[in-house]
Amino acid sequence: QVQLVESGGGLVQAGGSLRLSCAASLRTFRLNSVGWFRQAPGKEREFVAALNWSSGGTSYADSVKGRFTISRDNAKKTWYLQMNTLKPADTAVYFCNLDPDFPTVVSGIGGSWGQGIQVTVSS
Repeated sequence: QVQLVESGGGLVQAGGSLRLSCAASLRTFRLNSVGWFRQAPGKEREFVAALNWSSGGTSYADSVKGRFTISRDNAKKTWYLQMNTLKPADTAVYFCNLDPDFPTVVSGIGGSWGQGIQVTVSS
């Protein structure tokens, strides 16, 4: 069973930055697409960003384009979400996900998931 462990969350002021990390215990990590979702209180989980393992292409939610960047380090079996110019609306529990199939990562249906990590942006 794949284990995903997130780190890097916390409390930051509006306009600040945070970098989330997600480490995977998976021998074939490099053959998997990776992504991030988030869930704010009282709201459904929503897509944030994804990175396609085969093309290197990325996809972002409109709400984070230009502010967030997804990247990965295959040697460390880790991927990241660099979050800049944070807003109070970015406050949520962030989840990392992984799957060999890019559409699965983007849809958020299936695949492997981390336990979630809190990001709080104060105004």
